[in-house]
Amino acid sequence: MERPKIIAYLKPTCGWSQGVRAVLRKYDLPYEDRDIINDPNQRQEMIEKSGQMLSPCVEIDGRMLPDISGEEVEAYLLANNLVGPTARQADAPTNQPCAHETAPGAPMFFQR
Repeated sequence: MERPKIIAYLKPTCGWSQGVRAVLRKYDLPYEDRDIINDPNQRQEMIEKSGQMLSPCVEIDGRMLPDISGEEVEAYLLANNLVGPTARQADAPTNQPCAHETAPGAPMFFQR
């Protein structure tokens, strides 16, 4: 099976971005990891190619998948026969938001 060319426009520590990386590692797929936080040129390129500002965005063989989770990347790869099914597990959650996007926990009350 020929390996697809993958360019992933990701944040360094975001949960969604980590999920995309986990899926690509799960299938041992080489990819270009483009840092959209620390490199404004990469962010601009992502926006121009995807037509929107949300991330992650993953380009696979020239097809842009905008604002996508690791689960969605995996589903795309399998549906398009770019990878075969595997029992191997991802080494990180594949559908988890960035820490700043999670709902805050319930407040704690202490009684005396």
